[in-house]
Amino acid sequence: MFLLKNISQSQNVSAGIQIKALVQQMTCQRFLATALATNDTPRYDKLYKKVQVEVRGNEPAVLTSYGTFVSAAASHLGIEMTRNTQPKKAIHERYTVLKSAFVHKKHRVQYEFRTYYRYMDFEKLTESTTDTFLEYIQRNLPEGVAMKVTKTEIKPLFESVREPLAQDTAPSSPSTEVTEKQS
Repeated sequence: MFLLKNISQSQNVSAGIQIKALVQQMTCQRFLATALATNDTPRYDKLYKKVQVEVRGNEPAVLTSYGTFVSAAASHLGIEMTRNTQPKKAIHERYTVLKSAFVHKKHRVQYEFRTYYRYMDFEKLTESTTDTFLEYIQRNLPEGVAMKVTKTEIKPLFESVREPLAQDTAPSSPSTEVTEKQS
């Protein structure tokens, strides 16, 4: 931050951009130095087989344009998008309410809420890519639209399951097979 104080106002904009790059570089170096000083074991990214995004809203045109935006963002980032669909029918919820608070029971008003859905699926993602992409599309979420994200993580097999599988699939010599049959 001390570099920013030494710049005079007479310098051009490119010098300011260079200073910002230096500050970012210093911040990265400080982060790496603290990460190396802690002597922690390296943490690997999680792998996701599928990330499902469900978007709900009251206006189908808004959901359609948002689906187009998300698919364009995914293609620019090289993310594989397998599904971008919208069901044909909306969910209708109807409520009947009394017009008056106390009397006139025959006078009622009906309200209807229509909820439209859009489903988007992304496959074969890492944790860092997923977090960055989801943060980006959540920041650009239109007003009145809700998002639900479901992640399917790929995990290694348990040791107890992995060992019997390794023994079953291990190549064995024909002589061992013969001896096993005899005994």
